[in-house]
Amino acid sequence: MKKHDLKRPDWDTYFMDIAHVVARRSNCSRRQVAAVIVLDKRIISTGYNGTPRGIKNCFEGGCPRCASEAGSGVNLGDCLCSHAEENSIVQAAYHGIAVKGGMLYCTISPCLLCAKMIINAGILEVVYEHEYHFNEQARHLFKEAGVHCRQFARRETE
Repeated sequence: MKKHDLKRPDWDTYFMDIAHVVARRSNCSRRQVAAVIVLDKRIISTGYNGTPRGIKNCFEGGCPRCASEAGSGVNLGDCLCSHAEENSIVQAAYHGIAVKGGMLYCTISPCLLCAKMIINAGILEVVYEHEYHFNEQARHLFKEAGVHCRQFARRETE
């Protein structure tokens, strides 16, 4: 392969593709979601959705809500699964890694609770691929806190 024929992904594509691989580790029986925290173009933490450490995996019946027939957005208070964004922030804290000033790539837009965690963790930018219940309150919080939030648009390959 000639040097000029090399097709390298841009940084957003690179980190979003990695997020999709991380999502495959999710133990949630309903949805596989992931987040990747990046600082200076270096991955410092990853997280995926699922039950907390030491709890039976969601797909093994660890989460009563996910094991039920509850519809999307129903009985969320019964869900034991942690969100990918939450897990990426907590995983960094668990290992003593600061995320302040970082970027968070996530496969699905953050919920209101995760938006608050992202803001309080000092993350400056959020890039998400698919929109999922991304409400106006979360958007407003990001804007007011100065967190740049944008949807990733996958480019056509040549």
